[in-house]
Amino acid sequence: MSVDPRDVEPRAAERTGFSIADDAPVYAISVASQLAGLHPQTLRQYDRLGLVTPTRVGGRNRLYSANDIARLREIADLTAQGLSLEGIRRILALQAEIASLRRVVAEYRRDQTSTALVVWRPGTRR
Repeated sequence: MSVDPRDVEPRAAERTGFSIADDAPVYAISVASQLAGLHPQTLRQYDRLGLVTPTRVGGRNRLYSANDIARLREIADLTAQGLSLEGIRRILALQAEIASLRRVVAEYRRDQTSTALVVWRPGTRR
């Protein structure tokens, strides 16, 4: 039985008074593999291929975040749909590029609607 970290986090926050950020590396490979529903060796392979990049502690031990586990689940879903690992790598790279471009567009939109800066243009009168 796998446990979704999103289900655990709100209850833990209520009980302890603090919550863990989604990008905080807290799960050892054994726990991460259970949460993702994958074998630990599969997680090691995905790390070698660069599909998931857990934080290294002491140079050896991998620690996974909730975001890493969500990515592992996404990889498992894509694999189950018949995609190759190279295809999955390309999809993940494109998703990252799209997210980056959306941030840039959002920044441009904020700048466009901002009234914080007024530009003086000589020669234009109203």
